[in-house]
Amino acid sequence: MKKLIVCVMAFLCTLPIVAGNDDKVFALTFDDGPNTTTTPRVLDCLEKYNVVATFFLIGDHIDSTTESVMNRAVSLGCEIGNHSKTHSYMDKMTADQMKYEIKYTSDAIHRVTGKTPKFFRPPYIAVNDLMYKTIDLPFICGYNVTDWDPKVTPEERAQRVVEQAKDGAIVLLHDFDGNFNTVIALDSIIPKLKEQGYRFVTVSQLFKIKHVNPKAHAKILYSYVGDSK
Repeated sequence: MKKLIVCVMAFLCTLPIVAGNDDKVFALTFDDGPNTTTTPRVLDCLEKYNVVATFFLIGDHIDSTTESVMNRAVSLGCEIGNHSKTHSYMDKMTADQMKYEIKYTSDAIHRVTGKTPKFFRPPYIAVNDLMYKTIDLPFICGYNVTDWDPKVTPEERAQRVVEQAKDGAIVLLHDFDGNFNTVIALDSIIPKLKEQGYRFVTVSQLFKIKHVNPKAHAKILYSYVGDSK
């Protein structure tokens, strides 16, 4: 039965997205996975509430132990993005080094999932002109709730997300190994935003709903996607 539900969810996520006039959409995103500790618990929470998210992966974290986690995310309708190979400061790199970081990670994601990443999140949100010129993917940021800081409680994380939420927003969260306070926060974040009328979508779905064509090389660091109509 569980396998049937997962298959149905994956099928539904491939259907055309139609947003009503009063539809509010919101993109949960997670950095620094995949792993076999925190990422599966995030996926458990997403599955529990029947919502999707986008995961920006570090290439060096992709191996035989995390492949099943990646495929589970895709089966639930989630999107996979590129977060570099080594999670280093790419604004200190040469163009060839940047290209290697991106290609390695995109190739690894495609090898495991059959999906090619459509978006890139810069490590530490550090960018420069050479990165925009060199990397052939739109750059995604998202508003930050400092959930990487262990001193920030689950309640504070949830409050920061909910207070800053708006239609078309992207939030930057982390599923790195051991960041369980964010998992706990999701049990508050998702129900509260659903009560406020938000629908959770992937980053690709967000751009499609808002009729915005994300552009590479445009020196734009997307945290919010407004309706172009």
